Amino acid sequence: MTIWQPDASLLRRPVYVSLADQISAAIKNGRLAEDEKLPAHRDLAYDLKLSIQTISKAYDILARRGLVSGEVGRGTYVKPSGPSFQPPYMTDGSADVVDLSIVTPVCTQRQLDRMKAALHSLGDVMTPASALSFRPNTIFPRHNDAAARWLATLGLKVSSQNVLLTNGSSSAFTLALMSAVGPGAILAAEEVCYHVVRPLADYLGIRVRAIATDADGMLPEALDEACSHEEIRAITLQPNLANPTAILMSEARRHALVDVARKHDIAIIEVDVFGPLISNRPRPVAALAPERTIYVTGFSKVTLPGLRIGYVAGPDHLTATIANRQLMTTWMATPVVAEIATLWLGDGTIDALVTWQRETLRARNRIVSKCFEDLSYRAHPEGLHVWLPLSPDHDEVAFVSQARARGVAVAPSTPFSLSGSPVGAVRIAVGATDEDALRKGLDVLASLLRAAPDRNILSL
Repeated sequence: MTIWQPDASLLRRPVYVSLADQISAAIKNGRLAEDEKLPAHRDLAYDLKLSIQTISKAYDILARRGLVSGEVGRGTYVKPSGPSFQPPYMTDGSADVVDLSIVTPVCTQRQLDRMKAALHSLGDVMTPASALSFRPNTIFPRHNDAAARWLATLGLKVSSQNVLLTNGSSSAFTLALMSAVGPGAILAAEEVCYHVVRPLADYLGIRVRAIATDADGMLPEALDEACSHEEIRAITLQPNLANPTAILMSEARRHALVDVARKHDIAIIEVDVFGPLISNRPRPVAALAPERTIYVTGFSKVTLPGLRIGYVAGPDHLTATIANRQLMTTWMATPVVAEIATLWLGDGTIDALVTWQRETLRARNRIVSKCFEDLSYRAHPEGLHVWLPLSPDHDEVAFVSQARARGVAVAPSTPFSLSGSPVGAVRIAVGATDEDALRKGLDVLASLLRAAPDRNILSL
């Protein structure tokens, strides 16, 4: 137990917030040092004559503020100071580095020419409302109709009135969290998941619970156990080529998770940004449980990054809530980009770009298969990324540093881990470079894995 103790006489209602404020102040003024262990929940509850639940809620607030981290079996510790959000990808754009760290579709002159042509043609097809109106209801009905038709090709039949356009899938996911979960509530997620889940939930005041997984995704029995002990409001899933683990969840697992969600009456947020790339994909979770699922998808991962339009489709009882959250945050999607998406959906460009991307990724993944033929990894023949577990002999931080020292950037597991601790794996993106650079980068990574690790190389 730490020497410093909160002062019970200074606590005010709500007590858990007041307690969190005291501990926050102690951390910021140095009375609680970095990596110092906080009192155990039961001990602090006894000392302050409070319930264990009150201590847990206070510690949850501290975790959302990025001040502490909890480790099962070890306790709660003060986190080192520094930024709470670190992107997993390389941010400096170094020309001399083969960048396999950022997941992006393969882009060539083909994609640029399509965008140039679309921008030139907008003058002929754009309605006055798209340029002159502030009223979403006068701009988006035909875009919603086009979106509903596109979603039907992905296996989700939904009314256009239940579809909302957003500025990309990240915006759609934010609206989904704000609508289905809300401040103070609990969101369940896979223990290794999309890197924005934890920081975004923290910003929104949402508590996150990690749920164990296997090679098929989130474990239904683990979710059921968690729901039996805590009031979980929603779960978030990325069943089609999950980022970063590249898992394609079976339809049986999707049904099993839906059964648990119905048993405990919790919402489901399904993020499906990679689904259009998969030729033979299972039905969306939203098609299995339309009454409780918010479905999120977009185009920037399957066509080109500049087409930042996302679609969020929700059940009847959440449609108005989602729309209101958008009005409060971004008002509406950018009409000009919505015009391009609807134009391309109508003239077949979206289908052509997705088909080309799928075929190109098959070739990229054949390169992966050849370079990694004797290694264990997870990928999909039409996927944008590879999940590469490291052997116990290879320290993850050292491996990433060694790869960077040899001119290859990959994404470490830490930003994807809800615990914030490395899980001994890296994510490799296959779309951000040309095929020759991809092959070169993969050969470097394979040689590092096959060689004995160099313990003398320092982290960059």
